Amino acid sequence: MRALPSLPAIALLLLAAPAAAAEIRARVVVKTYPVSGETGAALYAAIGGGGPLVGGRRAIARTDFDLRWGRDYVRDGRDCVLAAARPFLTVTYTLPEPSGPLPPETAARWARFAAAIRSHEEVHGRYVEEMAREIYDATVGFRQENDPGCTAIREAIQAPLKAAYARYRERNAAFEASEMAPGGPIRRRVLELVR
Repeated sequence: MRALPSLPAIALLLLAAPAAAAEIRARVVVKTYPVSGETGAALYAAIGGGGPLVGGRRAIARTDFDLRWGRDYVRDGRDCVLAAARPFLTVTYTLPEPSGPLPPETAARWARFAAAIRSHEEVHGRYVEEMAREIYDATVGFRQENDPGCTAIREAIQAPLKAAYARYRERNAAFEASEMAPGGPIRRRVLELVR
């Protein structure tokens, strides 16, 4: 005779089913800061004077994020299972924007520069979404044995969270280095803008 599944097991299945289909989608916010000048060199100098701070230095642009989670912990006998998680992710891009009209030649170069910068920052944003997906995949379904109060599990899931964040930072640093290296795409756009 086959045993019927327990009520907690049924609850786990019901909670996990919609969670498995969860999609990580960021709410995107775009902020701009003004730069002024008639030439590409003047615009780039304005970026150097008013761009967002990253590590204490001025940058052309910046990607920030806020990632919060709603988590459903379910007891299964004496164990606790993270049955579902809902990410609430906001990615904010801070980009330069001319404070006034530009001469036609400068405007054309600025448009190419700005498109490259936006595209660059969107890669950072994609990395954030991929990190959130990695966290989701590593934690939903996580089981902490002998944790009927579902307290130890909250600490136990910190290891995969920290590992995902460390990988995210490494990817970002490698991407940034390749883009800004001599001959890299952003470096080329900067040189084209200021020539």
